[in-house]
Amino acid sequence: MARLRGTALALVLLAACSSSHSPCTSGPSTLVFSTAGGNPELQVDLAVTTQEHERGLAGRRSLGAGDGMAFLFDGDTSDAFWMKDTSIPLSIAFWDSSGRIVDTFDMTPCTAEPCTKYRSRAPYVGAVEANRGYFSRHGIGVGDRVDIRAPAC
Repeated sequence: MARLRGTALALVLLAACSSSHSPCTSGPSTLVFSTAGGNPELQVDLAVTTQEHERGLAGRRSLGAGDGMAFLFDGDTSDAFWMKDTSIPLSIAFWDSSGRIVDTFDMTPCTAEPCTKYRSRAPYVGAVEANRGYFSRHGIGVGDRVDIRAPAC
C-alpha cells in the first residue's frame, strides 16, 4: 500500500471513491502520525463526500480508544467544525497540503444551538476527530505530520 499525503491523497480518494458504495469508504484506514516521540497510529473511517462531512460522528454513542474519523477535502478549506448532536467528547487535528498539523482543539458535545464552532487558524485539506485527549496523550501537536494508509479501491 502506498503512503499518500495531504491534497494528493484527497484527490486520489475523491476520484476513486466517487460513489458511496466504493471499497475506499468501507472499512478503516490508518493515520500514522510522525512525532518527536514516535509514530502513533489511529484507525479511521474516511469522510470524503459532503454528506459524510456533514454527518461526521453525530449520533454515535461510543468510539474505540484507537479509532476516529478523517475528513478529506479536495483543496484548501477553512470550514469550521461543530459538535451538534455529537455526544462523544472529541479532539480534532487539522493538517495542510504537506501533511503538517496546523491546529488542534478539544471539543465539547453540543445538543442544542448555538454550538461552538472550531475553526483552524490556517487553511487545511484534512482533519481527524478522535476521543478527547487522544492527541495530547500521544504527544501529537502542531508541526507533526500525518500520513494516511488507505485501503485499495
